[in-house]
Amino acid sequence: MKINFGFVANALGLWDASPSKTMTFARYSALSENERMDKLKAVTALNLQHTKRILHYNIANEIGLYRLSSSLVPLATHPEVMWDFVTPFKDEWQELGELIRQYNMRPSFHPNQFTLFTSPREEVTQNAVKDMEFHFNMLEAMDVLEKGLINIHIGGAYGDKTATLERFHENLKMLPSKVKKHMTLENDDKTYNVEETLIACEKENVPMILDYHHYMANQGDIELEAFLPRIFDTWNHTNVVPKVHLSSPKSEGAFRSHADFVSLDFVLPFLKMAKELNRDFDVMIEAKQKNLAMLQLVENISNIRGVKRVAGGKVEW
Repeated sequence: MKINFGFVANALGLWDASPSKTMTFARYSALSENERMDKLKAVTALNLQHTKRILHYNIANEIGLYRLSSSLVPLATHPEVMWDFVTPFKDEWQELGELIRQYNMRPSFHPNQFTLFTSPREEVTQNAVKDMEFHFNMLEAMDVLEKGLINIHIGGAYGDKTATLERFHENLKMLPSKVKKHMTLENDDKTYNVEETLIACEKENVPMILDYHHYMANQGDIELEAFLPRIFDTWNHTNVVPKVHLSSPKSEGAFRSHADFVSLDFVLPFLKMAKELNRDFDVMIEAKQKNLAMLQLVENISNIRGVKRVAGGKVEW
């Protein structure tokens, strides 16, 4: 069983390398017409440059997974801006894609919690479609659609889970099929548990990302062992291995919050459970210390008897 590890957005330790520099609409509005586009392009250029630095960090450290920042392009989906962020940076997007493809990295995005298909308000669904298309367009600009994924949660319950799930499936019909092809769903820590998310994924033929920390926070009477084979099987129609999110609680009192690093004791029961399936999978680390937490966890796992570290971000068990 081989496990590849990755991290989210920013590589800590690189000086001033945030790929998520922002620009508010208020700031944009305060600028003159001539200044607005210059500022948008300047911030985007900086984010793309920082992303390139992070990709080179991943290459140097043999890290095969990377979640790109959803904030690469400021105001990309704002209804009063909606600017062409691809054409002016065609070469930069392609350069990022070439690095990702050449070094066989697995790229992904995770839009924010407002990108959901459960709302009874039509404008919320329309905005979700717009945001999913935005992320799809970035993957397309980099030419990494072959492995690129866009992960979201189901959303809220709105007082009636049964009716809301029906609305979710209905609203999802508004998402273009070419975008849906790159969508994944993840169980959450409060509302939709592992079983509910899995059933939705199976109905939509969408891969499911298991978040083990969310499972532990929203476990109920569900035994994960009974569902893990089915979760992994939702990936069978894709050309990539299953993907899992790992993190650990900040504290007992703040159980849902992510800790700086990942406790091996917390995630080891899952890893042993997955070992029984003897199936390759990838892991995205969602700890506050990002790449540093990822590298430490890989080191800790590689010290387990029978585990061999075969790359900077990869182990074989």
